[in-house]
Amino acid sequence: MNQALRAGRLATTDDDKIRKLLDKAGDSIKNIDLSKTPAEYGALVYQQAREITGVFDPYKKIKDESIAEAKKLYLKLVDIVKESDNPLLTSVRIAIAGNVIDLGIDKEFDISADLEEILVQDFGICDFDKFEETLNRAKTILYLGDNAGESVFDNLLIEQFTGKKVIYAVREVPVINDVIIQDAVNSGIDEVAEIISSGSPAPGTILSLCNEEFMGIYNSADMVISKGQGNYEGLSDADRSIFFMLKAKCKVIASDLDVELNDIILKTINYT
Repeated sequence: MNQALRAGRLATTDDDKIRKLLDKAGDSIKNIDLSKTPAEYGALVYQQAREITGVFDPYKKIKDESIAEAKKLYLKLVDIVKESDNPLLTSVRIAIAGNVIDLGIDKEFDISADLEEILVQDFGICDFDKFEETLNRAKTILYLGDNAGESVFDNLLIEQFTGKKVIYAVREVPVINDVIIQDAVNSGIDEVAEIISSGSPAPGTILSLCNEEFMGIYNSADMVISKGQGNYEGLSDADRSIFFMLKAKCKVIASDLDVELNDIILKTINYT
């Protein structure tokens, strides 16, 4: 309901449309199947917002601003990576730092402050050795983007994947502040990776909603890297190896991972 209200207020000043959106979202609650992920219901909320307000991308201005703010830090971050003892691990930390830009939860964020903290913060889970080993073997990497602003930081990590073919997957349509194709281009991802749409209209990768192109790459890629909570919600029970990179920003996710709230995570499943 909070997300419906926030999207409605960003899209329109028409109180009747906002009220209609809230009524529609509220009416949907009685049909919620608790076996489905929050991301799947996020797709429904934003579809309703688009239909009722007539605004395709309510968060566009906010996404553009977060990309611009992240770009201001980019050159500084390049130097931090170059000067670090382990550029790959530092790039992982920076990519996770971008995950604080989450407008799907009721929490303020400060990119600069969170970045400084995460560069020295201990991991709640750190499967870095497995990450590095898999990366060294991999020829093709599927990288699942999350929010628009953090995609700028994803550039730094992808630049470490020298000689690899990287496919960067984004959402099919605007949902919260998640990255779509144009956002990824604005972030410069097209300079380091091929950008595709996963086909998912949800704030997460829901395989049953993904398109044929994505599923072919997902099944055949040597390595899959998943950013953010929404992608974790959709793929935590997947039957292939995946590396999850995120910050545990809510109690439900922290509990599922058996970590503390706000821990940073690099976790693999089905490692081979």
